[in-house]
Amino acid sequence: MPSLISPSERDYILKGIECNIRADGRQRPDYREVILETGVISQTSGSARVRLAGGTDVLVSVKADIGPVLVDPETGEGADKGQIICNVECAPSASQQFEGRGADELNNELTQMMTRFLSHNTTTLSTPSSTTPSSTGAPNNNGAGGINLSKLCIIPGEQCWILYVDALVLDYGGNLVDAVFMGTRAAIFDTRIPKTEVQDLGDGNFDFEVLDDAEDTEVVEGREDMPICITLNKIGARHIVDASPLEELCTEAKLVVAVNRSGELCGLQKGQDGGIEPSLLLEMIQFGKTLGQTLIKQLDAKIKAEAEADTIKRQNGQPVVKLGFFAQ
Repeated sequence: MPSLISPSERDYILKGIECNIRADGRQRPDYREVILETGVISQTSGSARVRLAGGTDVLVSVKADIGPVLVDPETGEGADKGQIICNVECAPSASQQFEGRGADELNNELTQMMTRFLSHNTTTLSTPSSTTPSSTGAPNNNGAGGINLSKLCIIPGEQCWILYVDALVLDYGGNLVDAVFMGTRAAIFDTRIPKTEVQDLGDGNFDFEVLDDAEDTEVVEGREDMPICITLNKIGARHIVDASPLEELCTEAKLVVAVNRSGELCGLQKGQDGGIEPSLLLEMIQFGKTLGQTLIKQLDAKIKAEAEADTIKRQNGQPVVKLGFFAQ
């Protein structure tokens, strides 16, 4: 991950983007090839690895555990909901800038973004014109996480399922946010939660039992409506997606658009110090929504194809081999 860029390199990138020819041959709206694999860590409830061709490499795991419900002491909300706890770590080996405590700020930013976009079931943002992203990166709405947290509750007010979502950045080659959210969606799709049986002991007391049958599991309800993020980088008077590290160094302003499969806007986050003209802002939001829908369809098709292939192998008695994070 370069930290400096020469004036000639910057000029070359800016002029190329203006002419719709990026340094690696892509056009402004083009993504690099996305390489996806699920079920790469056997000890988790779900996992996935996402790689952008020649660039960022992210490993995401989901672990389902039982814990107490988190109730807001003032409003009483949350008594009938489960929890999602997110964490993002950038491996020091991913970039020189991540060595020591160099990645702490980025880790915190990505963790908070995932928590906001995935852990809330509030109404989606319906009109981009009514939403102005903050320059500090805080969206004006919690967004729609898609996941039905109520289905994660076992005994209201007492016990619930907690989904621990951990993302590890193995390599950095630009466009980190998009890769993390694609990996998270794939890992949630791969997640299976054991079924539970609740017993009424009388006098308002309840107990539950976790079924230990490996086949007696449930998928995460609402996973289809989880958002992914599209990061748009404003460079000069234009904007691009899936920026390389050098293109990110030329970025004046960055806009992260969280969108679900229905094209609904689930959250916004602005980065960098540069401004975005109102007309360009609306154009970027609309483009992010359209591209996000297309990307979700392609991502879900890949997840479904891999799951079906694994099922056929198991039915035929063939081993399901995963390259996992040891693959190059």
